[in-house]
Amino acid sequence: MSNSIEKVNCLIIGSGPAGYTAAIYASRANLNPVMYTGKEPGGQLTITTEVENYPGYPDGVQGPEMMEDFKKQAMRFGTDIRYEMIDKVDFTGPVHKIWSETGHEIHANAVIIATGASAKWLGLPSEQKLMNKGVSACAVCDGFFFRKQEVAIVGAGDTAAEEATYLSKLCSKVHMLVRRDEMRASKIMQDRVKNTPNLQVHYNTETLEILGDDAVTGARVKNNATGEETTLDVTGFFVAIGHKPNTDIFKGWLDMDENGYLISVPGRSLTNVPGVFVSGDAQDHIYRQAVTAAGSGCMAALDAERYLTEHGII
Repeated sequence: MSNSIEKVNCLIIGSGPAGYTAAIYASRANLNPVMYTGKEPGGQLTITTEVENYPGYPDGVQGPEMMEDFKKQAMRFGTDIRYEMIDKVDFTGPVHKIWSETGHEIHANAVIIATGASAKWLGLPSEQKLMNKGVSACAVCDGFFFRKQEVAIVGAGDTAAEEATYLSKLCSKVHMLVRRDEMRASKIMQDRVKNTPNLQVHYNTETLEILGDDAVTGARVKNNATGEETTLDVTGFFVAIGHKPNTDIFKGWLDMDENGYLISVPGRSLTNVPGVFVSGDAQDHIYRQAVTAAGSGCMAALDAERYLTEHGII
């Protein structure tokens, strides 16, 4: 691609349910959107196996297959999809300047951000090996597959406490592994954990290895206070140590919270920069579901269309 400046009406940064839904709506509104997928085309769902909670798939669907469906629909209406990263932005003026990793410069009248968030992992080789074979970063997505089974969850904050109590309603027993001698969760969430009979908290505990070849069969853990190693007989292993929103390139341009999640006008997709809209997990640290991401992608595209119309651009 040449280094001449490309002018577009609507640029979508990131793919996944939010980005592709924004693309479908923007294409159908004749905004001629250009999408840069980023390094993970399809987002977090491409590292998910069975998706059973997205409406319209009564028999469930594989995550990558579902994202392929989203992509085909966006392309059908004319979205220009490019498999590349955006690594720099300049939101100084009314025209937004964006550079791809190859140095291509784009001037966009409206920008929709759908860069998502990435789950934080423990960094164990066994964790990577057993990803989607019993290892998950989303209890709400995958807890259903472990009904009446024994599982472990790592984490100490509000999200971990919430996911642990959620799992306790489905699973026979939940082992909550907390690295320090106390939880970081709010008192109300800690009380909820302590008052759940089939939820056992293991303090001062770190995971050494997740056991199993083709499926999780256990977890080898160590008590840091005593040095004692034990094996938990679990078939599911959930990691709830947080997510990192993929928003670093917007630092200094867009308002974000202390964790890097972009802040939008409540109930809207508008950011602090006119003509820049945000959708999906880049701004949602509460729900983090494919269906809510898709809904926010629709909102962002409608907001972008309204903005471009009001400014006489389309």
